[in-house]
Amino acid sequence: MSKTSKTGCIARHINHIALAVSDLEETIMFYVQTFGVASPEVVELNDHGVKAALVRVGGSQLEFIQPLENTGGVASFIEKRGEGVHHICFEMDDLNQSLQKLEKAGINLIDKTARSGLSGEIAFIHPKSTGGVLIELVDSTSARR
Repeated sequence: MSKTSKTGCIARHINHIALAVSDLEETIMFYVQTFGVASPEVVELNDHGVKAALVRVGGSQLEFIQPLENTGGVASFIEKRGEGVHHICFEMDDLNQSLQKLEKAGINLIDKTARSGLSGEIAFIHPKSTGGVLIELVDSTSARR
């Protein structure tokens, strides 16, 4: 596998896959009862407009996100597409430097600098640059695992 890229950025690890859900508690209960995962801490992220939880599944994680209100990005996603996979999160070294490199390469960023999120210091790449997939990046030094 090549360790080079046109941007100079390397994804180190898939940190999590996020699922947009209408009922966070019901979703958590399903995964606890069906797959035996540990019941996670639920966090309200007002600046993101969601309640969220990270669930460890072996060496990976799922993030469940529920909109706090009927407005905002996650609520709009569920209204248009229904519940399901919302984004994929990659761990990156030196996130802010990676964001500068991505922008210089013409990648459409939602966040030009890192901000605080459930999984650590994060930023998003717009789906227009990724074939329709919302990609979250998390700084490897702050990533929750």
